[in-house]
Amino acid sequence: MAGKPEGLEAPANSEPGFEQSLAQLEALVSELESGDLPLDQALARFEQGIRLTRECQGALSAAQQKVQLLLQRGESVTIETFDPVAGGEPGPAE
Repeated sequence: MAGKPEGLEAPANSEPGFEQSLAQLEALVSELESGDLPLDQALARFEQGIRLTRECQGALSAAQQKVQLLLQRGESVTIETFDPVAGGEPGPAE
């Protein structure tokens, strides 16, 4: 009863989740803002921050598309898998 609803579990081999990526990004920003890093390390952290930013933006975009899809369907909502790579076309629920 205290677990996640059926069908909402993350796949075992999935990439880090949005919250984890965002926490890493916030830690990187704090580290860069401190100004204590040598230039080469600061550049490496900046590159990592750009990658994390893109991952977060992708996750937000996919969530937005899924919400839009659900809103368009209105009352006839059924549980379906969502594949952002397929341009928001849902597949059958597993």
